[in-house]
Amino acid sequence: MYEPIRTKSVHSTMAGNTTDFPHRSREEELDIQLAGHLAALLAVTDELRAAAPSEDLDIAAERLADQVARLREGRKPARAVASGDQPKLSALHQRAHALAGRALVVAASRADTAAAILAAERMDAHAAAQAESQKLTGVG
Repeated sequence: MYEPIRTKSVHSTMAGNTTDFPHRSREEELDIQLAGHLAALLAVTDELRAAAPSEDLDIAAERLADQVARLREGRKPARAVASGDQPKLSALHQRAHALAGRALVVAASRADTAAAILAAERMDAHAAAQAESQKLTGVG
């Protein structure tokens, strides 16, 4: 009933040779995504360290920096410098919890156990800190 198409697709002829640009594998894309989420979590962790210094946050920041460097083939991540305005600690913990959750999802999809464990630990720590600040302020 229908005649088969005998010419090449317009899309394939317009694209030309697709080997002109580099392609990344799924694993490379996930590495880039995971490094980005962990770097963002590191930035929030550095903000928290500036607002309320603690040994737990210092250790977490170092572990996060190590993971980002590993995923970026040894390149150290940029570290955040404390800004003049100090946001509420609960808002920072909430943002850190969300970022750790995103990192956990990507780490799980790429089967990166070390990053997944670190992200889960950070989620737990920030959830506990949020609960503590809500208990102290009576918000909840």
